Amino acid sequence: MKSLFDIVSRKCAMTVTKSYSTSFSSATKMLSPVIRQDIYNIYGFVRFADEIVDSFHDYDKAILFERFEQDLEHALTDKISLNPILNAFQETVHKYHIEKHLIDAFMKSMRLDLTKSDYLTDEEYKEYIYGSADVVGLMCLTVFVKGDKERYDALKESAMSLGSAFQKVNFLRDLKADFEGLSRTYFPNTNLQELDEESKQRIIKEIEEDFEKGLEGIHKLPIEAKFGVYAAYRYYKQLLIKLKRVPSSEIKNSRIRVPDHVKVSLLARSYVKYRLNLI
Repeated sequence: MKSLFDIVSRKCAMTVTKSYSTSFSSATKMLSPVIRQDIYNIYGFVRFADEIVDSFHDYDKAILFERFEQDLEHALTDKISLNPILNAFQETVHKYHIEKHLIDAFMKSMRLDLTKSDYLTDEEYKEYIYGSADVVGLMCLTVFVKGDKERYDALKESAMSLGSAFQKVNFLRDLKADFEGLSRTYFPNTNLQELDEESKQRIIKEIEEDFEKGLEGIHKLPIEAKFGVYAAYRYYKQLLIKLKRVPSSEIKNSRIRVPDHVKVSLLARSYVKYRLNLI
């Protein structure tokens, strides 16, 4: 019975979200139940693709990724996949008519992680950010506005900026893992061997500008999505604040995180603002 398999698939997507990212999972719980599952479905898909290129070191990543890509195409065409994560994702894609070029751009950036380790120009960097982060924000935005094209177009730029901000914070936080573990450098014109304060401040200024543009869009989001997205925004802003305090010489030697008690405090304050219509 397909309906039972769909239920199992959705539960798998939710389990992936909760298992791989407590922070994203917490923010997703703040979304309205009418859209929450679809965000789990999107996250499950992007997480699995990311894990293939980042984590499965004992296997042939290129072969695994090719199989995943082929299964994705079949899932989107056939509206079913025996991979429950892809089955859940295709359901959301068809439900909200998520544009195929967004999915293609995401897969292109993930494929780059198999072979490309340096992003030497701003053009390369922006293209990777667009595919790895911006389009994920746009997929989520499509769900938030329930496929309303006019509203989507009005919020598109701010959603991309917020996705960029989240991704760049991750890059800055994960410098050690990316540079030493995966031999990747995402920030162009930056010597990560000896990251200086000027370079660090340049990156942070860029992220702050993205956050500012992203916040403008959060204010205009539908009520079903506003609190959850704002909670994620507050969490990543707090991460950036902590990163700003770490000397450039030390930022590559530790992985900064936000303690659980601070996350709870951020969530509570975000909820108060939400209830008072201050966001």
